[in-house]
Amino acid sequence: MLSRIYIRNFAIIREIDIDLEDGLNIISGETGTGKSIVIQAVNMALGGRGSSSLIAEGSDKAMV
Repeated sequence: MLSRIYIRNFAIIREIDIDLEDGLNIISGETGTGKSIVIQAVNMALGGRGSSSLIAEGSDKAMV
């Protein structure tokens, strides 16, 4: 089970640290706030395919 998600220089996300609790966790927000990018980062961390296009502009590397 994931207990924490740390994302840095991934697409439009400069840095975010999300602590997850046992049970239901909900990521909500307005359209265009980056929820799908967080899900894409989690997918990549769990073995999904990544791409160099996901590295934030002006950065050498991304971290998930």
